Amino acid sequence: MTPRPAKDSVRPLVVLNVVGMTPALLAHMPNLAGLASRGWQAPLGTVLPAVTCSAQATLLTGVPPAQHGVVGNGWYFRELGEVFLWRQHNKLVGGDKLWDVARRTHPDYTVANICWWYAMGASTNLTVTPRPVYHADGRKSPDCYTRPPSLHDELTARFGPFPLFQYWGPTADITSTRWIVRASQHVLERHHPDLLLAYLPHLDYDLQRFGPDGPQAVAAARAVDATVAPLLAAAERAGATVVALSEYGITPANRPVDINRALRRAGLLEVYTQAGMEYLDPWASRAFAVADHQIAHVYVADPADQARVADLLGQLSGVDQVLDRVGQAEHGLDHPRAGELVAVAEPDAWFTYYYWLRDDRAPDFARGVDIHRKPGYDPAELFFDPADPLVKVKAAANLARKKLGLRYAMNTVPLDPAPVRGSHGRLPEDPSAGPVLLCSDPGVPAPVAAGGTVAATQVRDLLLDLQGIPGSSASPSLPRKGNN
Repeated sequence: MTPRPAKDSVRPLVVLNVVGMTPALLAHMPNLAGLASRGWQAPLGTVLPAVTCSAQATLLTGVPPAQHGVVGNGWYFRELGEVFLWRQHNKLVGGDKLWDVARRTHPDYTVANICWWYAMGASTNLTVTPRPVYHADGRKSPDCYTRPPSLHDELTARFGPFPLFQYWGPTADITSTRWIVRASQHVLERHHPDLLLAYLPHLDYDLQRFGPDGPQAVAAARAVDATVAPLLAAAERAGATVVALSEYGITPANRPVDINRALRRAGLLEVYTQAGMEYLDPWASRAFAVADHQIAHVYVADPADQARVADLLGQLSGVDQVLDRVGQAEHGLDHPRAGELVAVAEPDAWFTYYYWLRDDRAPDFARGVDIHRKPGYDPAELFFDPADPLVKVKAAANLARKKLGLRYAMNTVPLDPAPVRGSHGRLPEDPSAGPVLLCSDPGVPAPVAAGGTVAATQVRDLLLDLQGIPGSSASPSLPRKGNN
């Protein structure tokens, strides 16, 4: 490892986003739990919706979705008339990011972002984010975007191409988290950023597939903990403080709610047909939902329909709350990008994006892993279709076609959402199943010393405080007790 260059008073910091980590799972994660034994641990108050993009934007800006504008993993872009999920450009996130604040007093402050979202176009110094190669003939090949461009060859030469098909989809597994950990360790030891952000997704997979309480969840927790151990050791050698946190906890959920089908049956949602397949028509629909785990933004074109739509949703089995703008404001979600209504699922329920009424009319993308074309989140993408006994054989044949440079379609995803066993998005009811924050620095913030929760909106300035950097005047650094 090359020595860290001398730099004024900034303390190096590594922030690990261990998605789905909860106090309950930490019993099976001794390496990460060791951070708290050296420092401290606290419940982390998340945001509504408790989903990746909204939570990460709040952690890095210190403001709720009503201010930074990331109201979910996607939303209806009214100015374009299209639903888009999983956009990547950082300009979609309003507010001062952590590094913006740091550079006011430390202009040479350096940041490495390894797979946190909205990475493209950000003013970070080093960036790695999933970005497939979309070939002209329709094929998709695994790859990533990096900044600077030379980092791409640096990482792929050492660790191989970014394992996109193990990052999401029915073959998602520990391989992607292992690649991210190795890339993060390499960047830490070679490039010495003041702040390194690493996103570790593995717990997301089996906790949604099997739920958070079974042996699969324990095995996933142990796998993540073992995988991250070398990075924790490298951070200690570098003299870096380590913070490990989660965006949300995944809770048992086995009741899919077909919110768009309910709107369609009520005559509010419209579709158009091409090649025998039905597509959502947001331009013509009086109301439709962008489903996102346990939250659904419901866009209502005519204010005169809003009361009717709210009443319909309120009577739908599996819906817990329907928030109008006043209700959204109580949760810091009242942004113009949000739906006129926001539906919140009951604890054991979640929202599908499905809008077709017959499976033979479903669009072809519904049976594939296609996160950018689907007008909502689809956790069924984590499964091979159990109704097709030859699904894995067909997938292998299509993979062979891909390697030969031939066009292919991976029709592997079930249209029946019944296999899903875990979800998230609503605010947690049980702290043991909610997000948590661990810190290796023994200097404990006063709210934590008093047994309190760290709010997601406090995290940005807490991280700055750990580096000896003053936070914004609007969000002063947390008072701390103990060693600094």
